[in-house]
Amino acid sequence: MSRNVTSPVSQPSVKAPGLLSFPAAPALFACTAALLLTGCQKQEAADKKLQIMVRTETVAMADYAPRTSLTGVIAARTLNNLSFRVGGRVAERFVDVGQHVDQGTVLARIDPQEQESDLRSAQADLDAAKAQLTQSVAAFERQKTLLAQGFTTRRDYDAADQALKVAQGSVEAAQSAFSNAQQNLSFTELKAGAAGVITARQVETGQVVQAAQTVFTVAEDGDRDAVFNVQETLIAKTPASPAVTITLLSDPQVRATGKVREISPAVDPASGSIRVKVAIPDTPAGMPLGAAVIGSVSAKPAKAILL
Repeated sequence: MSRNVTSPVSQPSVKAPGLLSFPAAPALFACTAALLLTGCQKQEAADKKLQIMVRTETVAMADYAPRTSLTGVIAARTLNNLSFRVGGRVAERFVDVGQHVDQGTVLARIDPQEQESDLRSAQADLDAAKAQLTQSVAAFERQKTLLAQGFTTRRDYDAADQALKVAQGSVEAAQSAFSNAQQNLSFTELKAGAAGVITARQVETGQVVQAAQTVFTVAEDGDRDAVFNVQETLIAKTPASPAVTITLLSDPQVRATGKVREISPAVDPASGSIRVKVAIPDTPAGMPLGAAVIGSVSAKPAKAILL
């Protein structure tokens, strides 16, 4: 009898759940170690962030005088408003704003025709008065001689004496009028009373001006002032006569020290500030008129907590 022999069929191997093959174990351990290491690093970083550095200072009560700085401008200490002493039409103008002039420099001239006519008339009146005086002197001397000889009356002598005195008075009056006419002619030229810089001009050639009408403004040479607009509260906190350090805004190397010369008694209604002028003795040449400057001053010392 034949026997059937069946060969065994191979079955796929099935691994028990929860078990890993030996080659996967190192990878698992590496991942676990990396996670643990990362967690430790984050914990260390968090611990470092939580560290707070504290610094201590010793405080004490002491006098404290803060310094305040303001911007101002250099101005002339003396400004002269120049005008003609007689009226007329401006015939010539010789200077303009910004020019430096010396004392006695002719700035402008008005048409002198009227003044020249007045001078000629005064000269004629003076000549007539002198002629009348000559006649009066001769008449008086004649009456004086005749009176001594007894050939005239006392009344005629007194009349000649009175006429002589009137003639003398007429000559004096005519001489005074002539001098005034000469002065008026000289007043047709406007001259600088002092050396300085022309800062303003209010006239043009051909314009008719009145006597005493301002024509030019001259800033006289000499020491300058630094002018500041200061808040009223700051003035109250500043000593009465503080030393003010003046520094040229465009060049801090140019410095000077000044003293408060003038404080305006009224508050400017437009800005709410008070104008303060600081005198600068021996003003540096680098601080010309109109230059912007910085003024620094210390306030009154007050008790404060200082670190």
